[in-house]
Amino acid sequence: MYALITTGFWGVWGAFAEFPTRHGFPETLVYVVWAITMIPPALYAMHRAGWRLQGDPKSILLGSLIGLTGAGGQMLLFHAVHTGPTYLIFPIIALSPVITIALSMLFLKERVTKVGALGVALALIALPLFNYSPAGEAGASGLQGVTWFVYALIILLAWGVQAYFMKLANGSMDAENIFLYMTLAALLLVPVALWMTDFSTPIEYGWQGPGLAAITQILNAVGGLTLVYAFRYGRALVVAPLANAGAPMITAIVSMAVLGAMPNSVTVVAIALAFLAAALLAIEPEEKLVEQPS
Repeated sequence: MYALITTGFWGVWGAFAEFPTRHGFPETLVYVVWAITMIPPALYAMHRAGWRLQGDPKSILLGSLIGLTGAGGQMLLFHAVHTGPTYLIFPIIALSPVITIALSMLFLKERVTKVGALGVALALIALPLFNYSPAGEAGASGLQGVTWFVYALIILLAWGVQAYFMKLANGSMDAENIFLYMTLAALLLVPVALWMTDFSTPIEYGWQGPGLAAITQILNAVGGLTLVYAFRYGRALVVAPLANAGAPMITAIVSMAVLGAMPNSVTVVAIALAFLAAALLAIEPEEKLVEQPS
């Protein structure tokens, strides 16, 4: 149930994440709204944990790294969806486990399974195809077409690194404190977001601006917390594919339906390969976990 909530909430959030910016609400202020919506789930989580704060140096370091890479990726994501198509950005971000696996192999000396290796291979094939555009296709080329793709790659890198540090933190930190540090890091970057905001331009302060942003971002925040509990009470073999592949798939489908957009055939192949790769990469940690005791 927790995994399904995450998948549904993140899928819908991703599809509508760009809408507040369309109505004149800057992406930097969308970030501020998201950071604020993280507070209620964090308070609920800490209440369930008996308000036990892990403030030792190791927890502070890992929590800060997890929080800053996650929040930094979110800040860039809100700008990415304002400059590029969400139905392409989210399938690319779904491939972030490639980075996590690479770091685990490099620093933890872990070995990738055949399933994981196939997922990595499919991801490497899919990524270049996302930026392909047939000659003469409007709006798919030029600086803007390159910009959103670069943003998506940076977010992929940031969230892949974040997942690696989460992996390290799971051995010494509880899920509630990890989420708390993610919230604190998000709030820490709020002044940066405000500083980056151009308040000299007209800003929509009505329901179509901060109101719509709050509705979509609470789905993002609550989905993050339910994912934490999904991994605690469920099996990674079931939870990870739903979150990594299922949510971006919902985002892509809903986004294309709402926008009435149909990508070219090469891009459709890229999306399909990305979803398959994300599912295989999500299964990879579970296989290692099963093999470890023997």
